[in-house]
Amino acid sequence: EAIPFEFIRSEKEQPAITTFRGPTPAIPVVDLSNPDEESVLRAVVKASEEWGIFQVVNHGIPTELIRRLQEVGRKFFELPSSEKESVAKPVDSKDIEGYGTKLQKDLEGKKAWVDHLFHRIWPPSCVNYRFWPKNPPEYREVNEEYALHVKKLSETLLGFLSEGLGLRRDALKEGLGGETAEYMMKINYYPPCPRPDLALGVPAHTDLSGITLLVPNEVPGLQVFKDDHWFDAEYIPSAVIVHIGDQILRLSNGKYKNVLHRTTVDKEKTRMSWPVFLEPHREMIVGPLPELTGDDNPPKYKPFAF
Repeated sequence: EAIPFEFIRSEKEQPAITTFRGPTPAIPVVDLSNPDEESVLRAVVKASEEWGIFQVVNHGIPTELIRRLQEVGRKFFELPSSEKESVAKPVDSKDIEGYGTKLQKDLEGKKAWVDHLFHRIWPPSCVNYRFWPKNPPEYREVNEEYALHVKKLSETLLGFLSEGLGLRRDALKEGLGGETAEYMMKINYYPPCPRPDLALGVPAHTDLSGITLLVPNEVPGLQVFKDDHWFDAEYIPSAVIVHIGDQILRLSNGKYKNVLHRTTVDKEKTRMSWPVFLEPHREMIVGPLPELTGDDNPPKYKPFAF
């Protein structure tokens, strides 16, 4: 029943103490098949202003493709360590691509209860297959197909968010680098934990990305911080969870909120999730879009190289 001390969070972070117990407000759900596009746009914008997170259903990514994506990811993580190490992140790498079990320790020296794999899936010019598993053999085919769908969905959502700012549809896409923007796949693998009341899969953070599109497996664990409370996110089969990240907060000059979130773990079951981070390339300068700032609305953020 014991877990190593470095995995035990402080009392201000322990899920058993800090999770809200009571009627939980539901994270907004947006049905993208609704023929009334104006109401879809309003729902996406409202969720991004108030929550910084929402779930989309009928999003156009085939359910069967999501199932296959999850299957090949699960098969990889169930391989012996020696096989997973074949795509490990090099010790001296300045990048995050590759398989790893040793995430950086946080300020209190604590560890997260998670293994992970990072690799870029789009555009083709930045894909490095050295970090794509060769086993299972269908891994590459499934991820390449998924990349096309996730790019299309992300551009639809960025279009709604741009129009919600009163801008042309491709404003935020261009603000993230247009066709040079990169799509980073991450697989999170959270094995069963004997003391889920004390540990966290991933501690509280906002995403560094522009937006993140995530599919989880059926084991719940995502928690969202809102109104000074940690709330459990409802699991909706085949939905895609959309996080507003730091760069959209910055580009929108604070109109859209970046969501603070964390992951809990389960005592009996393995939780997994597949976030794709839509990010500017490394040298891209990101700051509030000039069309949004002026004397009456000064920039709230400095421009930074991503």
